[in-house]
Amino acid sequence: VQLQASGGGLAQAGGSLTLSCTASGITVKDYTMAWFRQNPGAEREFVAAMSWNGASTYYADSVKGRFNISKDNAKNTQYLQMDTLKPEDTAVYYCASMSLRWTITRVTHRYGYGYWGQGTQVTVSS
Repeated sequence: VQLQASGGGLAQAGGSLTLSCTASGITVKDYTMAWFRQNPGAEREFVAAMSWNGASTYYADSVKGRFNISKDNAKNTQYLQMDTLKPEDTAVYYCASMSLRWTITRVTHRYGYGYWGQGTQVTVSS
């Protein structure tokens, strides 16, 4: 199983970036898919998640209204559209997949996720 994250880079505050996460070895339509982020010395924190059938989504308060998670089953890829970026969004972003039943507690904590991508750096300048 491999989750390949891409799309990170440098953006100005107020700008936008779109992250992609292409899966191989699993089918994203069968999994809860999520994004987490992490800065050096800090805990990996939850950003957003989408249930296997796309019916449920959940966002961290810090990104609600600015980020949008989606997935394209035909491409076996999930996305994170990030708008109105802020310097505090700077981090390495990781995609992850989980086969457990959806609950808010499970999707917002890293320990339920079985597969992780390698991370992609997002840097937002002020």
